[in-house]
Amino acid sequence: MTEVGFPDAPVLESEPAVAATLFGDRIDVARSFTNELARRGEELGLIGPLELPRLWTRHILNSALVAPLLEAGGTVGDVGSGAGLPGLVLAIARPDVSMTLIEPMERRVEWLCGEAGRLGLENVTVVRARAEDVADELVLDQVTARAVSALSKLIPLTVPLVRSGGQLILMKGARVDDEVAAARKVILRKRLEDVEVLELGVGVVEETTRVFRATVD
Repeated sequence: MTEVGFPDAPVLESEPAVAATLFGDRIDVARSFTNELARRGEELGLIGPLELPRLWTRHILNSALVAPLLEAGGTVGDVGSGAGLPGLVLAIARPDVSMTLIEPMERRVEWLCGEAGRLGLENVTVVRARAEDVADELVLDQVTARAVSALSKLIPLTVPLVRSGGQLILMKGARVDDEVAAARKVILRKRLEDVEVLELGVGVVEETTRVFRATVD
């Protein structure tokens, strides 16, 4: 009988040296979260089977780069938190910021609550809801989102959550400029100001983070 070979299981990416710089004295918490996400993420449907070899680079550091954009002492909502990217990562990196993680799926909510408790993140509140369902309940300083939907759909979902003068900080991919162009009418209709696209981590990490940032009127 011929023995059938199977490819080796993906191995978690080694922690990049820059991680300690980005997280500072919170690096141990970031490591604990990353290891648990690597251990249970695929089983819970939080990450794909091929993500372990790039988990730090593509997901953890990608999220952590947004941390300096958060207001000190502010209230920040993360729409569609899923695995906690960027919500839990930002809560780890910025313990001075109150994070509200908005996620409609029960299994993901259980994960977020469990990790917030396990990691001792007292600055995290998890809300099981869609963004449009809590627009009348939340008034936030800033809102983040990652890999949720195109800007033309995401902007109308997130603007109602933010106070006047607050900010949208929406993580996007390499085609963000095309999304901005496609969302031009929505941007005007929602009266967004100071609209800009930022590329974070240039010269610091292998995969930079692109962010759409705008002020809500």
